[in-house]
Amino acid sequence: MPQKSLSLAIALASVSLGVQAAETKPSGFVEDSHLAVQARNFYINTDNRDGTANPSKQEEWGQGFIFNFTSGYTQGTVGFGVDAIGLYGVRLDSGKGTAYNAGSVGKGGTVFPSDSDGRAVGDFGSLGVTGKMKISKSELRLGTLQPKLPVVQTNDGRLLPQTFEGGQVTSNEIENLTLIGGKLEHAKGRNSSNMDSLTIAGSNGNPQTATSNQRSNEFYYAGGDYKITKDLMAQYYYGSLEDFYKQHFLGLTHNWALPVGSLKSDLRYFYSDSDGKNGNQEGRIAGYRSSGYNNNGGEVDNRTWSAKFTYSLQGHSLAAGYQRVDGTSDFPFLNQGDGSTAYLITDVQIGKFQRAGERTWLASYGYDFATIGVPGLTTSVMYLKGDNIAAPGNDRREWERDFQLGYVIPSGSLKGLGLTWRNASLRSDAVNQRDQDENRLIVSYTYNFF
Repeated sequence: MPQKSLSLAIALASVSLGVQAAETKPSGFVEDSHLAVQARNFYINTDNRDGTANPSKQEEWGQGFIFNFTSGYTQGTVGFGVDAIGLYGVRLDSGKGTAYNAGSVGKGGTVFPSDSDGRAVGDFGSLGVTGKMKISKSELRLGTLQPKLPVVQTNDGRLLPQTFEGGQVTSNEIENLTLIGGKLEHAKGRNSSNMDSLTIAGSNGNPQTATSNQRSNEFYYAGGDYKITKDLMAQYYYGSLEDFYKQHFLGLTHNWALPVGSLKSDLRYFYSDSDGKNGNQEGRIAGYRSSGYNNNGGEVDNRTWSAKFTYSLQGHSLAAGYQRVDGTSDFPFLNQGDGSTAYLITDVQIGKFQRAGERTWLASYGYDFATIGVPGLTTSVMYLKGDNIAAPGNDRREWERDFQLGYVIPSGSLKGLGLTWRNASLRSDAVNQRDQDENRLIVSYTYNFF
């Protein structure tokens, strides 16, 4: 990691760790260590129902292995440890006509990297190592990270998960308050073995075309979660990708126990604007652009807010939500162009419903069959409908329907073996968006060595 990144991480650590440095008494580096491997068999079939661009069908099948090692901490006032994640995927079925590589070297398919002739590779893998240090209730991590925060989300929607590289400090010194800050420099896609610099939609195009492939190695983030009561939590986070965008997030979640059932409220608000080269015409012409329609040549200008309410009762859950995307640009988030996740209530199996001007209603229903004596069996269905998408002709629309059926064996010799079927249909008249039908079949099992 570059020297200035290490300096930043140390500085962040000094702020959060300097408050309290009471000696901790962990069991030990070896005694608290854990090693587990998850075997994941993943099949995906996507039918692109319209449009002229290849492929009209995407189909890939593979076997993945995710090795996770987590150490304990050495004893003493300052505890040290190390974590590691090993990723390995094997192709079981895929062809040049169904492995989507966008016609360019460096752009993989939906599951596997592509070789020089556009075919899916036979296997791929990577190793990530994270050094960690703990003082009192604060922790510094340097190396491979998998953040799950409102301003940056690790994607785990395929055979192997996405990972990032950087440094992060987490502090729980103040009761009911968690503070987090850090810097990311690279990301490894879910269909890649290589780390790459960071970017957003609008600048994540063909790697051989410089003006559509601008990148940055500086994504800073900070924020916190505060539990006002045991059922009410407030959040604030800030994220900034140098020369692209700055983003503020406010969130509020509440769980309310009713006389019959319970109600969960989830309120979110993002404010995003331009940073550095994205804020001037010369920089946007050079490729530091955001996606969106009529957004001043690619300038980030976005306000996105949403509300979602979920009522639960005896295995049933019924949810309704609304999201609005205001401003001239699409919602900005870290997006390498090879699979990404945004912290939106509308980020679902196929679409994200994050386009400039878009207004989306959603409804969902889920059921846990354990209530009627079938533990491990769950199902859910969701429907989303978006309109007012900013585009030539205006008021373009789209909808998506998602269905999921899952079963985890609850006992016996195969306890923990999970089987999942996910089916989705997307219909959209947004620019450059094809209608799609998609099926995913996933079999997973985790074995804990120690």
